[in-house]
Amino acid sequence: MAGIFADSAVLRAVLERPDDAPEHVPLTAVEPDGPARGGIVVLHESRQFTETLLDLMRLLAGEGWLTVAPHLFHRQSAHSAAEVFGDSLFADFDATFDWLVARGVYADCVGVLGFDDAGTAALLVATNRPIGAAVSVSARGILEPLDPEAPALVDAAASLQAPWLGLYGDDDPCTPPDQVERLREAVARAPVATHVVSYRGLEHRADEPPTLPADGDDADPTTQAIMDATRRIFDWFDSNLR
Repeated sequence: MAGIFADSAVLRAVLERPDDAPEHVPLTAVEPDGPARGGIVVLHESRQFTETLLDLMRLLAGEGWLTVAPHLFHRQSAHSAAEVFGDSLFADFDATFDWLVARGVYADCVGVLGFDDAGTAALLVATNRPIGAAVSVSARGILEPLDPEAPALVDAAASLQAPWLGLYGDDDPCTPPDQVERLREAVARAPVATHVVSYRGLEHRADEPPTLPADGDDADPTTQAIMDATRRIFDWFDSNLR
């Protein structure tokens, strides 16, 4: 049975680190039963680790991956509504990456999985970090940057250095189908393997439980979409983290 535990990772030294800046990022990790075949960094926008997200991490660990999620909001108060992006998010990723490498995971066997704005970060990580593969779910900021220091995804796409998979829902107003199509064309010009998959509706997220339709329609298509998206995530890491 994969074991879940809490730990922390040391943040890399920053030349101008404020005196009150944190030195560690808290982690939630799930280790496989046997030797790890690699590591997966799970980036997420939730301030709480939902049981569904933990279940996904357990499933990844069950496939042999040492799976670890940095607590991205550790610098903020419990009631803050601010988003985490830019330097802070990348610092937390780098510390988590170092944590995996210190446990014997090779750099090219580290994957990153991100959701929403953290899915955007997962793509950007794959443009300038020595990782093996990346998956983004509902990554935003396709045509317009989410942050002054973060390029739009269509502009960053050609710089991808690691295989990247993008999963989108056609009904997501933050990622309209025409923008997703622009991204699909942009990543096709990258020098690595890329794939963009679009699902009907929004029910394709492996980090969220299925939601029954309000009108009582059969929920099977929803379940099938989530299962397909989860399978694609697993297959992407299986194929590229070797």
